[in-house]
This record gives sequence, C-alpha cells and structure tokens, in this order.
Amino acid sequence: MFGDGMGGDAFGGVFGMMGTIVPVFFIVVLGIIVFSAFRGIAQWNRNNQQPVLSVEARLVSKRTNVSHHHHHNGGDAFQNSVSTSTDYYVTFEVESGDRMEFKVAGSEYGMLAEGDYGKLSFQGTRYLGFRRESRAEAY
Repeated sequence: MFGDGMGGDAFGGVFGMMGTIVPVFFIVVLGIIVFSAFRGIAQWNRNNQQPVLSVEARLVSKRTNVSHHHHHNGGDAFQNSVSTSTDYYVTFEVESGDRMEFKVAGSEYGMLAEGDYGKLSFQGTRYLGFRRESRAEAY
C-alpha cells in the first residue's frame, strides 16, 4: 500500500538522507574543532620560540570586543539565558612607527591609558607587560 509510488516512501527517503547528513555534519564540526586546536598550539609553539623583547613604545589605542552568547536551557522557551564575554586589546607603536596589537587581561586593560609611554615586553604575539615611564625617559 505504501510502496505504490504515491509518496509512501517519503519517510524512508528523509530518514535515509539524515543517516548521511548527520555523520557528515559531525565530521565537519569535529574537523573545525581539531583545526582550531592545532592552530592554537602552533601559535603557542611559535611564541615560545621567539625571543622576549622589551622596547620603548607608546600606547596608541585601546578597544574591546563584546560577544553575546545565547543559551537554551531545556525545551522551555522561557528558560533561555544570555551571557556576555569581553576581550580586551591594546595597540602599541614602537620607535620605527610599527604598530602591534595585543590581547590583554581586563585588569591590565584598566591600568593602561592611551598616550602612555614606557617599556613594552612581548614574545611573538604574546603580551608580557608594559612598564610606564615619564615622557622625558621615553623616545
């Protein structure tokens, strides 16, 4: 009765497609996670191979990046929650005119002000610290 070409096999076709789509989706998501982890480890390793440098620098800008995350708690539409996270970035200019942006902790971000002069310490793309100096001591 259902196999008579009148659409009875539609359910079998949908479920058969899901049997193909779900594993492919899972493999793609897993691949993205593995790739991201590999990139993070590679950057960490590159930073470790770089020398620690301390140079005269001026803080030229600060910025934040706020991300909003929506969480669904169970099947009830009224049990959703929203959280935010903030990333903090500072940009320094060195004597040569080159600029470098670093991600910093919120507590460090709050202690820095645009226009500050001092010694910037970093290793590759890793921010290590900034020691403020008076303008007469800086370049």
